Amino acid sequence: MITKEQIAADYQQIQDEICLTLEAVDGKAKFEEEKWEREGGGGGRTRVIQNGNIFEKGGVNFSAVHGTLPAVMQKALKVDRDDFFATGVSIVIHPNHPLVPIIHMNIRYFEMPAGSGQEPVRWFGGGIDLTPHYIIDDDARYFHGQLKAVCDKFNDDFYPRFKQWADDYFFIKHRNETRGIGGIFYDKLVATDGITWDNIFDFSKTVGRTFAPAYTELVNRNRDKTFTDEQQQWQYQRRSRYAEFNLVYDAGTKFGLETNGRIESILMSLPPTAKWLYNYQPKAGGEEERTLSLLKKGVDWI
Repeated sequence: MITKEQIAADYQQIQDEICLTLEAVDGKAKFEEEKWEREGGGGGRTRVIQNGNIFEKGGVNFSAVHGTLPAVMQKALKVDRDDFFATGVSIVIHPNHPLVPIIHMNIRYFEMPAGSGQEPVRWFGGGIDLTPHYIIDDDARYFHGQLKAVCDKFNDDFYPRFKQWADDYFFIKHRNETRGIGGIFYDKLVATDGITWDNIFDFSKTVGRTFAPAYTELVNRNRDKTFTDEQQQWQYQRRSRYAEFNLVYDAGTKFGLETNGRIESILMSLPPTAKWLYNYQPKAGGEEERTLSLLKKGVDWI
């Protein structure tokens, strides 16, 4: 049986691997690390990269926290115990180039020990999703193809199920648009007759290790393309949607705030610059209008 200590150790290794790859891709900026401790139990390693050749701001964070789960979170998670452990890696990268997409990844594990007459609670969650400022069809096909290949190694049902989950989760209801082109998202994944705990943990790690090569490919495809001031203004406009989602709907942000997490680590997902232009309307027939038209649930990107 895998232990929470092993899971946390392997997640830290994945954090190390991703940071080394991203530094090499950027070629200039290095991650700054801040180790922190959580009042109540546990802590983590916040790593932020800024003002690089291609990465304007990004974070690759690891945490392993434990202690007493607040009543509001017990209700949200539908549990009646308060002793918990949670660990994970969370990533958000904001490039300085409007043709290079924003990317987010999270892999996580949660458990509560057995109570009197109760079984232990344990599950894995995570996923990867892409938020292009401009949707490039070949890039979207590549990205979803990589995720489908990962899912298919473990269960033929994973990609269609988790792709739909991502479409539903990364949806900005008040804008009636998806945050980006989605990806995969899963939560509270547990062992069943068809998949063991070891298989789920391997799936979680494989998702984590898909991030670096997939994003490296997308960065290198687009980083040397020229862009206009108008395209950069559109990038800032799209970043504002990203901020809206994370502050209004994101479950990880809410969990971090409700469990007295480190605020700088929780909000590292926000872009360094974003703009809210009043009643902005893209030009008819332009790439901006086309991108908006594709931010819908249920698009078959493959």
